[in-house]
Amino acid sequence: MYIRHLDQTIQQHFIKYKQVLVLLGARQVGKTTLLKRLFPQAYYLLLDNENTKKILETYDINTYRSILGQHTQIILDELHLLSDPGRAVKIIYDQLPGVQLIVTGSSSFHIKNKTSQSLAGRKIDYYLHPLTFSEYLVQTGVEKTLNFQPLNQILRPLTNPYFFSPSEILNQVLLFGLYPEIITLPQNTVYLKNLANSVVFQDLLELNLIDNKTKAKELLKLLAYQIGNLINYNELSNKLGIDQRTVKRYIDIFEDSFILYRLYPYSQRARGEIVKNPKIYFWDVGLRNTIIDNFDPIHLRSDSGALFENFIITEIKKILSYTNDSTTVHYWRTKSGSEVDLVLDYQHQLYACEIKLNKGTVSSAFIHRYPHALSRVITSGNFY
Repeated sequence: MYIRHLDQTIQQHFIKYKQVLVLLGARQVGKTTLLKRLFPQAYYLLLDNENTKKILETYDINTYRSILGQHTQIILDELHLLSDPGRAVKIIYDQLPGVQLIVTGSSSFHIKNKTSQSLAGRKIDYYLHPLTFSEYLVQTGVEKTLNFQPLNQILRPLTNPYFFSPSEILNQVLLFGLYPEIITLPQNTVYLKNLANSVVFQDLLELNLIDNKTKAKELLKLLAYQIGNLINYNELSNKLGIDQRTVKRYIDIFEDSFILYRLYPYSQRARGEIVKNPKIYFWDVGLRNTIIDNFDPIHLRSDSGALFENFIITEIKKILSYTNDSTTVHYWRTKSGSEVDLVLDYQHQLYACEIKLNKGTVSSAFIHRYPHALSRVITSGNFY
């Protein structure tokens, strides 16, 4: 059963708003599938079609009327392929006020940089990510309804009886990730390698901002080996033989393209706390494993703990994105090495979470500094 956390929010968009519905996310996370399912009557235009693209690039309202006809609900898929997507959407929105317009983009960088001014006040953005663990379970028939685990387990820990083993399924997920197609192509590394080439480099090269493809690939691979670690821009710069500004710019592009994200430290500027250096994580661990070409079983890997940490933090970020929750997500670390993997500030209550595959304890140094925080230990045995 195909179902996503974002379904209801997207379905209710035009009940609440008249603005353009903009659905952003990496390639192959299911944007088109979701929209066609929720808006089956919409007039669908794929901008990858050269004729369609040429017509929309006339930026002429009369030409638009001729192709759009009397349709009142329109999907423009892969909006970023237009030379000036914001201009096209602005014309439709301003001059065809009865039209409900839906657009998708494979990279937030395309949308933000080409449409931010011309669509100001005219659009509302939504983000679709690879599947959550709960979406995966529902789509594979293991469970019937979606939930917001493992966030719920942090806020209100419970011992839930299951007729299946979450930890066994977890091992598959930690290796092959949660892109939707992995359900029909389980453990298919060929698909993942093709996906990586598409997600990572097709979009990035379209941006015309990666001036050294070889160095960009090397940087991404270095970052993939460093998930859960502090980013040392100087060290990366020295290893790659490029300046720090280029390293930071490439990481910005990777982040804007939904490949990875940076997690920043929690701090009230107490003595000895790290306050600036971010950590690096990937939006999908399967894509990350593809980049380093390592699909060894979990029990044989030296990075199994880092993979689990990446998975849990990303699950939390997905859930917060879908619930439009303002909860902040951080890590905590002192210069002397004391650390908490995940710090949530949820409704003014701090949660300090140690993330370990098997067992662990929350840093006593953090609890000493923030005695009002609630401690949680997240393992493969209790995350869900």
